[in-house]
This record gives sequence, C-alpha cells and structure tokens, in this order.
Amino acid sequence: MPITAHALGTFSWPELGTTDQDAAKKFYTSLFGWQFKDTDMGPMGTYTIFTRDGVDVGALYTLEPKMRENGVPPFWGAYVTVDDADAAAERARANGGTVMGEPFDVMDHGRMAVIQDPQGATFCVWQAKQHIGVGVLGEPNSLGWVQLNAKDTAKAKAFYPAVTGWKIQDDPMPATMGGGEYTTWLKADGPAGGMMAMPGNTPAPSHWLSYFAVSDVDATTAKATSLGAQVFMPPADIPGTGRFSVLADGQGAMFALIKFTKPL
Repeated sequence: MPITAHALGTFSWPELGTTDQDAAKKFYTSLFGWQFKDTDMGPMGTYTIFTRDGVDVGALYTLEPKMRENGVPPFWGAYVTVDDADAAAERARANGGTVMGEPFDVMDHGRMAVIQDPQGATFCVWQAKQHIGVGVLGEPNSLGWVQLNAKDTAKAKAFYPAVTGWKIQDDPMPATMGGGEYTTWLKADGPAGGMMAMPGNTPAPSHWLSYFAVSDVDATTAKATSLGAQVFMPPADIPGTGRFSVLADGQGAMFALIKFTKPL
C-alpha cells in the first residue's frame, strides 16, 4: 500500500539537481525502471517527478545558472518532514545553521526551507500540505536510507536533534568497515537515517548521501556502470546489516545502493 503520511523527521523526498536533465532522466529510468511525469515551470524550466508503478519516488530539476556559477555540483538533495517549516528554519539559525532559502510555499503542495548545517551539509525541511512526499520507502527501487557523512559528528549531534527532534543511537562499527562509531537518527516510529565520520583527509565537505534500495546491489552496480556511472565504493557487506555500493551518475551526482538483510 502506498504511504499516505510521513512521521515527523522522515526523509520524505529525494530530489536531484543536475546539469543535464535529459541524460539524468534516461539514466535513472533505465537503472531503476522508474517512470516520470514532467511539469512545465515556465522560466524555472521543467520539474520531473519520478514514479514507481504510479507512485512518486523522487524528483529531478536542472540546476539554476546562479547555482552553477557558485560552484554547486549535481547532487541528490534530502527533504525532512517537519510540522512547521518556519519554526524549523528558526531553530536551525539559532543552532548555528544557515537558512539558504527562506521558508516559502510550493503552490498548495507544501512549505519548505533550504538549510545548511554548521559544517556545510545542505538539506531541506518539508511541511506537507497536499503533497506528503514519496509514496514508497525502503522497497526495491525507492529511497532506502539517507546518511550524513560528517567532518565533526559531535557538532552534528548537537545541531540535528535541536532542529528535527531526532534522538541519537550510537553503535560500534565493525572493524571491516573501519571501526569507529555509527550514529542512527531516530524519529518517533524508528530510524530516520544515519551518520558516520569522514576521514580527516577527505577533500569533500560534509554532505548527505541518499541510498536507494535494490534487490541486488552487485547487479544494479554493474548496470549503473554500463549506463555511464562511476563506482566510488564497489559492492561490500555491512556485517549484520546488508550490502551497499557508492556511485556517481554521468553528471557527477553521488548516490548509493543498499540491500538490507533485516528490516529497519
């Protein structure tokens, strides 16, 4: 059954900003078997909604020239459901974040704001009205997990619970995954997403990474490669959790694949 409402704190909408909308549309529909529907936004271009068996699973748009001039690369953006976008933006500002896009209405669909955390990772908050976000989560070829790769996990633990209301669960990571600690963000009805520390010499800034659930990580990774993707992390097991890989599409947007061995 399609989801009809999202609990507060849920990652409810993955949205790809890209430099070549047609190429990205071809890549993801081929990779995941998605369908799509386009909406003409006039001077703002075309907004593409990806669907899976008629149910919304995410979206796609072309990065604005100003964003590209400012060095914004193609990326999968993450939206978190909140009860009040304005209040969430104010909490973010009060806790050291930057409101990159002040709260605004998206027609009658909902209200949103664009926020950057104190380490530079960007996400959106979504106050649903007529559109809740995705209609499916965690099933093959839909959003399966969202993870913050952070330069400073302690700062993130102070910021995100204050903004989203998440609780924190820390667990040791297996030695085969580099050891250390893995944080699970918890909403009222279970896990919302995760966080792990980035190695100190990683050139990338802190960022959110979207994982898409698939039935076979190895086969889907191979298919993505045949479609022009670059593999950054080949398929690997997460002991007791599942199997994953990390890739970038032809325009450079990073994403990951995941198959969980047990329900979240």
